Amino acid sequence: MSVPSRGRTPGPRAVRTPGGFSVRLDPRALLAMLLLAVVALAVGIVLIGSGDFPMSPADVVRTLLGNGTAAQEFIVTDLRMPRVVVALLVGVALGVSGAVFQSLSRNPLGSPDVIGFGQGATVGALTVIVVFKGGAAAVAGGALVGCLLTGVAVYFLAWKRGVHGYRLVLVGIGAAAMLTAFNHYLLTKAALVDATRATVWMTGSLDGRGWEQAWPLLIGCLVLLPLVLGHGRALRMLEMGDDSAYALGVSVERSRLVLMLAAVMLIAVATAAAGPIAFVALSAPQLARRVTGSPGPNVGAAACMGAALLVVADWVAQQAFGDSQLPVGVVTGVLGGCYLLWLLVTERKAGRI
Repeated sequence: MSVPSRGRTPGPRAVRTPGGFSVRLDPRALLAMLLLAVVALAVGIVLIGSGDFPMSPADVVRTLLGNGTAAQEFIVTDLRMPRVVVALLVGVALGVSGAVFQSLSRNPLGSPDVIGFGQGATVGALTVIVVFKGGAAAVAGGALVGCLLTGVAVYFLAWKRGVHGYRLVLVGIGAAAMLTAFNHYLLTKAALVDATRATVWMTGSLDGRGWEQAWPLLIGCLVLLPLVLGHGRALRMLEMGDDSAYALGVSVERSRLVLMLAAVMLIAVATAAAGPIAFVALSAPQLARRVTGSPGPNVGAAACMGAALLVVADWVAQQAFGDSQLPVGVVTGVLGGCYLLWLLVTERKAGRI
């Protein structure tokens, strides 16, 4: 008879469902996800109460439950809540997309904003702004198309009897460099008004976001997140290498293609809604692994971590500099840049780069 050690956190365990499926549960990972989700929602409530008409968290919750005044309901529901919803959903989409790409590439630098997908979305948006003088909906559509085309191009350029992780990262970095150069070219050819508008969009911002951005983003997440979670076992096996995945019965190329398509769509809808917000997709999965202490993609924890990171960054952008509000992309860029330097130093000390 085995006796559990005292003071140790229970490890992962398998639970069999009535349908005969085996589900792997990790108590520490579930607890971490719950705490991250609580943090994200709590900061979101604080954000809703911040502004020229301040409200306490209790007033915000009371208004959300339908017990506020008409003025409070207008401020919460129509003015401030859409921005917070967009921030949470964009964080979720970026976190999941980053977790998928880092697992498929088996590389902590295999993030969508490092391997060119954010730059591809920017090319599509800037083309609509500079060349076609399109409105907000057209810019979002251009970002979506640009990201999808970049994903297709990077996939086929990295293909050689399959898509190897390091080849995907190298091709993506090269594509990112070329797309960035093209973005700069578009800016040099733009009129002053269009160049200013394009620069603001490229920074990544949640200012002025309404329900017209939140609903398409919510629909995209509701469709794509179950698709990624449904391929969770295949993603874990692919992280072990193609040969191991083949041996365990995974359809490697089909699963990789479906997961990459879902991840590209997630980064596309997130960028279309809020612009290219840097480094959340890079840092959220890595931080999620450290918090949960669990190997593997940690898709759920990465989603909650991405949401928490983005709403905290938005709170810092609004509150840390007094009356001067920063775009949230500036804050995530600074924090993510510091994290990237730390990650590179850590990987070099470990002898992995």
